[in-house]
Amino acid sequence: MTPVVFDLDGTLIDSLPSLTKAANALLERRGLDALPEATVSGFVGRGERVFLERLIATTGLDGGDFDALLAEYIPLYKTAALETLLMPGVVEALEALKADGVPMGLVTNKPRGPLIPTLETVALERFFDVILAGDDLEKRKPDPAPLHEAMRRLSATRCIYVGDSEVDAETAERAGQVFVLYTEGIRSVEVSDIPHEVAFNDFAMLPGIVRKLTEG
Repeated sequence: MTPVVFDLDGTLIDSLPSLTKAANALLERRGLDALPEATVSGFVGRGERVFLERLIATTGLDGGDFDALLAEYIPLYKTAALETLLMPGVVEALEALKADGVPMGLVTNKPRGPLIPTLETVALERFFDVILAGDDLEKRKPDPAPLHEAMRRLSATRCIYVGDSEVDAETAERAGQVFVLYTEGIRSVEVSDIPHEVAFNDFAMLPGIVRKLTEG
């Protein structure tokens, strides 16, 4: 059976509030003004290093010792992850897919440090046959290597990749896999500008979409 592989942030979890909280905690330590979620959303999608680079570029944050700043940021990120919430209907959709016998995987750019408390908070780990964090491999999305590695571990030659952003769409395209777009997540372009096979705005729709794509 064709497996379904998911992105995490903005797809299965509503992580923008916790990411914003972590970023603003770092800024507060430097006496800098807090940023709104709308601004922070533009930093998301390519891992913690790019996130921090974009935070530095947007604020007066001193990035002179980048690695030290990153080491300071990650614990704030882990703490904020404990407040992560699921997108509506995710558990029910994953339970339906599991009942259908669909193998499932998770491929995220979130590093394993914050990933572990996040998955514990939202109790999703039980659904996945393979989980790849952003720092598990040398390359990250939108490079296709993580998705290809997940497929290898799932013993699959094809998959359906579910994500919420242009980064996820590029990942699926470069990996040669079908992309299903969740439209209620974190993206910086219009839905019409993101290549996808199917788009959905309610997780109750996903099991039916997967059945249709698998049958097709």
